[in-house]
Formats: sequence, structure tokens, C-alpha cells
Amino acid sequence: MAQKDTVKLIGSWSSPYSLRARVALHLKSVKYEYLDEPDVLKEKSELLLKSNPIHKKVPVLLHGDLSICESLNVVQYVDEAWPSVPSILPSDAYDRASARFWAQYIDDKCFAAVDAVVGAKDDEGKMAAAGKLMECLAILEDTFQKTSKGLGFFGGETIGYLDIACSALLGPISVIEAFSGVKFLRLETTPGLIKWAESFRAHEAVKPYMPSVEEVVAFAKQKFNVQ
Repeated sequence: MAQKDTVKLIGSWSSPYSLRARVALHLKSVKYEYLDEPDVLKEKSELLLKSNPIHKKVPVLLHGDLSICESLNVVQYVDEAWPSVPSILPSDAYDRASARFWAQYIDDKCFAAVDAVVGAKDDEGKMAAAGKLMECLAILEDTFQKTSKGLGFFGGETIGYLDIACSALLGPISVIEAFSGVKFLRLETTPGLIKWAESFRAHEAVKPYMPSVEEVVAFAKQKFNVQ
């Protein structure tokens, strides 16, 4: 029944959170209409404001007359509404809870560290913020080593929920690396994450939707009026 309903996704090409939703829909082979919000930072469409009146942010999944907001919530909904293989969340209850925990860690702690690097006002603040972000990435590196079991993704052989959650960090980290000249993903500290990022970017469910490093850096320069 659900697969016969109209499916639309309100997103933005530059949004790392929209990427999460698009990868999930691709993995499930869901046909949908994509509604891009090109000026989401300046002007939001009436449909977006109506569909997500609380946060007024992308992505929003429109499934029939239902609106599903917040990227991780969208990914979970897609996995449950279209229960065909492949599963996005792990089948084991503990693994599922663990994946949700680390996804929340990414959104709460890692993105807070990214924002701190961007917002630092002086050299001391920048060093402290950079150290915190490196600490977060070291924790994610350890998590990857434990959960991947020597395979290519957090979920093992295939992309899963935690891979999709972590993917939202790739664009922002590329931007702050370009702006600061500091490498946060380094072979000596995060070899697993570097290999994972390469595999994730190359995946057929990701390539059509993930902007290049050059594109996100150019967008950030325009956003912050940096030459």
C-alpha cells in the first residue's frame, strides 16, 4: 500500500542532512519526486514551511499526506515503510540500539565540534575547538573499527544506518579543512574513516547525490563571503 502512495522529498543539494534521506530512498529503490530548495539559507518555500513548521529545515519526506521531518527520523521511516531488502537498521536489537546511539552522538557531539571550529574567534579558541573535533573523530574511528569487523562500512559489508548518519560529516569537514588548512581525517589517526569515506563516496547509492569537495567548498565560500 505504502509503495503506491505519492512520495516526495524536499531537500537541498548542499545539505548533508538531505544526503542521508536520498541515500536511504535509493537503497530501498523508492521512486520519488525530488523538490530542491536552492535558496534554503535565504528563502524557504511555502511547501517547506507548511511541511515542517517547527524547525523549517530540510529534509522533509512527503509520503501521501504525511510529513516526516528530521533526517535520521526520515531514514528510520524509510526503512520501516519499505521493509524490502536491504535493511538499513540492523536486525539485532542491540546492534540497532547501538547504531541509534552513535548516530545521535554524531548529531549532538560531532556537529557541535564542527560548529565550534567554524565559530572560533581567536587562535586559542580555534585550537581548542580543533582538538575537540579530533577527539570526536578518534572516537568514531574506534567505533568504526569495532562495528565494521574489518569490512568496508560501519554496518559491515553494506551501507547501513550508521554509515548514512556519519556521511553528513564529510562535507562540513571538507570545508573546514579547506578553510583552516588543518587535516582532521589523517592516515595516522583515522585510517579506517578515510578508507570508509572513499568507499562511501564511491557507492552507487551515494554518487548521484553527494556533491564534490570542490562544490561544497565553493558553496561555503559564497555563504560566508570568502574569496
